[in-house]
Amino acid sequence: MSHDTVFSPPKASGGVHEQIESFLQTVMQGLMRPHDQDRAAEQLGKPGRPVVLPSVMLWMAVLVAILRGLKSQRAVWRLLVAGGWWKQPSYDIEDQAVYKRLEQEGYQPLAQVFERVSQLIAHWLQPALQAYHQRHAPLASFAQEVLALDEMCLDQVSRRLPILRHFKKGDTQLLPGKLVALFDVRLQQWRAIEYIASTKENGKKQAYRMLASVKAGTTLVLADLGYFSFRWFDELTDLGYSWISRVKENTWVVVLHTYYEAGDTFDRLVWLGAWNIKGKYGVRQVQFRQGGELRQYFTNVCNPTVLPLAEIARLYARRWDIELAFLTLKRELGLHLIWSSKSVVVLAQVWACLIIAQVMQALRMEVALRAEVDPFDVSLPLLFEALPQFSSLGYDGIAQCVRQGQRLGIIGPSTRLRIQAPEIPPEQLIPLPQETVLCRQPCYHQEKSPDKPINSDKGSGPQIEVHPQRDRLVAILRQREAQIKALARQAKVEQLPKPKVAPPKPQADHTQLPKAKVAKTPTPAVQPDPSIARPPWVWSQPLEVSA
Repeated sequence: MSHDTVFSPPKASGGVHEQIESFLQTVMQGLMRPHDQDRAAEQLGKPGRPVVLPSVMLWMAVLVAILRGLKSQRAVWRLLVAGGWWKQPSYDIEDQAVYKRLEQEGYQPLAQVFERVSQLIAHWLQPALQAYHQRHAPLASFAQEVLALDEMCLDQVSRRLPILRHFKKGDTQLLPGKLVALFDVRLQQWRAIEYIASTKENGKKQAYRMLASVKAGTTLVLADLGYFSFRWFDELTDLGYSWISRVKENTWVVVLHTYYEAGDTFDRLVWLGAWNIKGKYGVRQVQFRQGGELRQYFTNVCNPTVLPLAEIARLYARRWDIELAFLTLKRELGLHLIWSSKSVVVLAQVWACLIIAQVMQALRMEVALRAEVDPFDVSLPLLFEALPQFSSLGYDGIAQCVRQGQRLGIIGPSTRLRIQAPEIPPEQLIPLPQETVLCRQPCYHQEKSPDKPINSDKGSGPQIEVHPQRDRLVAILRQREAQIKALARQAKVEQLPKPKVAPPKPQADHTQLPKAKVAKTPTPAVQPDPSIARPPWVWSQPLEVSA
């Protein structure tokens, strides 16, 4: 598919909205016409008024409303009644008919349009992306895809309905749910979306389903600290995904091997966790200082020559791309204002915003690739301000933005924080001894330690976490109780008031350390088990000493 097939600049006057609407009209008619024909066939011979408004027109009106910044379901109805857009006729219907149809039709038609639009855009951007990668090194060259994973809570709905008026402003019951999403960092495109009705529900289950649609073994996942857990990391490794995460505060690690260390900068292999909570695989921990801030990351890409320290910092900084994409949905496409409190209509609005966002991001990505700049160096608001002006003069808007973008301020350095990490020469890396074992029996939070035998006679009741110094504390309390009783008896004999004895304050075992903690002594109770085979992923192999 050529570029002109998707976005052809108008020959006469017209703006970027007309180009996007023309493209969406072509896609919608190809997908929705068969649906309307089947629905008309079903209505033949049935009682009742036939369907006046075709489904394709309903969903086209929803997309146009999003694109033009309209803010309600009633605005969609006004579009359909007024007519004239895309040279479409007007429809003599009431607003309640539109509300009812949006609820009955569901969001599945727009989800199908989103999938089709995403396929077309990915195919359209591939030539420019390949040409760019021939001149510039791609992000994580060992991975076929780089995906950012995160969640976004939808803004609260308005308290106009009687059933919502008794809720106070800011109540969680007014939140219509949240989105769990995968975002393609290289293409700047939404890859997969899952909806969760409850904002308090963990999104890992939905994340697993979305990752199932991605090819394992060639995908790098960038996840927020909300997904930080030893089990999550191990399961991603078992499934064949590589990952990068920030280090969570107060995470214990046991150092296995140090590839490089100088001052505050190091690159090493560690076990995640110690004592009663342990991860399965050895992972890399890297650290460096930028200004006054100490930055630390974990990754299961154990070979520092495959993924250098500086590249880890550069990649994880791109996790913020999905946050900015969420901001675009709310700020540029009006998703901060939810049309309805009904989940079906909410999802229809969400999918419509995602479809428009895919096209808008693709236009910015095309300008960035041709200009050989970072996508965020291209201002999205200024781009959509300039494209109609060039198109009205009969020019190729994208080509003109590439040619005059810097002079017009459309292209310029972004204000994003740039991570400056040190470059470690490969010859300064200390290889890992070949006999080092990087797999062990895991023990996750709220699970019994695998070192202790499990008594099958006991029932499977709730797991109770036992304090590691329980016996010592019990002995101290019993000794203190005996002392108090003895003093009480002595006071009674001597008719003296009962002395007040303050209970002992148990001392903490460890001091609080910032960032990850390094457990040096004692060594973990679970020793590496050579019988556990490590997955044969190339990126997970450490830098070993050659024989």
